[in-house]
Amino acid sequence: MSGTPLLAAGLLLAGLLAGCAGHQVENATSFEIYLREPPSQSERYVIQVGDELEVRFLHTPEQNVLLQVRPDGFISLPLANEVKAAGRTAEDVRQDITTAWAREYREPEVAVVLKTTTAYKVHVGGQVKSPGMFDLVGERTVLQAIFEAGSFLPTAAIGNTILIRPEGPGRFAVIPLDLNAVMSGKDTRQNLVLRPYDAIYVPNSAIADINQWVDQYIRRNIPISLGSTISVN
Repeated sequence: MSGTPLLAAGLLLAGLLAGCAGHQVENATSFEIYLREPPSQSERYVIQVGDELEVRFLHTPEQNVLLQVRPDGFISLPLANEVKAAGRTAEDVRQDITTAWAREYREPEVAVVLKTTTAYKVHVGGQVKSPGMFDLVGERTVLQAIFEAGSFLPTAAIGNTILIRPEGPGRFAVIPLDLNAVMSGKDTRQNLVLRPYDAIYVPNSAIADINQWVDQYIRRNIPISLGSTISVN
């Protein structure tokens, strides 16, 4: 990985630390930021609470059902009973249902289709034509979100794009992405599927405004509490 994306991520960490310094929140949790590499393979959409899933049974279509993921993250259906859905892919859920139905039916064929998603937000900022917040509806990649934001400005350092991803309470991963490699076809795996509250930043060469962008889009819009205890790994 080139040094420039790492530099951009490092400046982002510094900006977050500076923005949080002296910030006191009652009963706040710690806030951890860490740098990690892009996944080795393309990530799939992860089901969220409130999403609607259609479960289809090829040999018994009368059993087809449309289910909403409950606040506890589960869905319920005959034979499979309670199935964990939130935080998993549709394929994960399909496998669990298939295993459960195989106890009663011989070689059941099951499909799990994501029908609607909760209107979560993603953030796109930096060197794009129309930065802002956008609804995350269905499966959407980093590039698709950037194109929805009007695509890149001529000043964009496309190969130095940064994805900031919530990964649990008080935990954020900073993932440098080379979108030049994605668009050239050399490494399409870096065109990650977005998750709720992901934030994309496309810097220019100088990345001089990154701290301002972090303050506007991360600290003000992502639903977290920033505490006074911060650790960077």
